[in-house]
Amino acid sequence: MLPRYEYLWYYGAVEPASGDAFFLELPALDTPCFQAFLDEFSRAYPDSLNLLVLDGAPAHVAQALVVPENVILLRLPPYSPELNPVERIWLDLRKLLGATLPASLGALADAAGTILRDYTADTLASLTAYGYTQLLGMHS
Repeated sequence: MLPRYEYLWYYGAVEPASGDAFFLELPALDTPCFQAFLDEFSRAYPDSLNLLVLDGAPAHVAQALVVPENVILLRLPPYSPELNPVERIWLDLRKLLGATLPASLGALADAAGTILRDYTADTLASLTAYGYTQLLGMHS
């Protein structure tokens, strides 16, 4: 009998200079869920033009995506996760969860959701701003 695995999928965007963040837990890492994330993200920030930095995951490059007018997708070169600010959030989240790994997927979802909600803007900015604020001429 093959082992059965269960997964949690979080989608997120962080503005490195301010630490403003948007996270969603969705049931899969696929094109329909990424589309749902884009649509919700667009609705959350309707009055600004929003740049999302992405890796080359199949869901991020699917031709079926309808990118909202207030969102620009910036795809990174292959094998360069260190250039994506949100990757630092996922690393930190895994580190925090690894210290007391919950026994069930539901408990893990609750713990991860709590951590994501409890991140302050200052913490998110400190995790993600590495070099971006200087590149953009901003000062933290």
